[in-house]
Amino acid sequence: MNGPYDLPPGMYPPAPMGGMEEKACAGSPLQSGAPVATEDQIIEAMRTVFDPEIPVNIYDMGLIYETKIADDGSVRVNMSLTSPACPVAGILPQQVADAVAAVEGVGEVCVELVWDPPWSPDLMAEDAKLALGIE
Repeated sequence: MNGPYDLPPGMYPPAPMGGMEEKACAGSPLQSGAPVATEDQIIEAMRTVFDPEIPVNIYDMGLIYETKIADDGSVRVNMSLTSPACPVAGILPQQVADAVAAVEGVGEVCVELVWDPPWSPDLMAEDAKLALGIE
């Protein structure tokens, strides 16, 4: 077999989610020696992003699974969605990347959609559950 998908040569896997991008990037490298943003600053930026159908930000919804900040200010985010069929799936990762890239002290940002573990309401912050009437 040939390549990471173990498919015959010339065969490619289907695009995930009907062509939906699974990664979004924004920003540019920081100048050498520039101070790097804190995790709290990055979380606050992510809290400005909302799924337009849900009145709770994506961070408190439990959609952000992992955030890594490198010494050079680059940021990697793994996030999920409430459902693979989410109607705004194609735009939310880019909105997160853009929001984080706008924070002073952040360089290049890449946000990747992950589906494991699947999102569930158990991942939501307590305030988010209260706002949505989930016990």
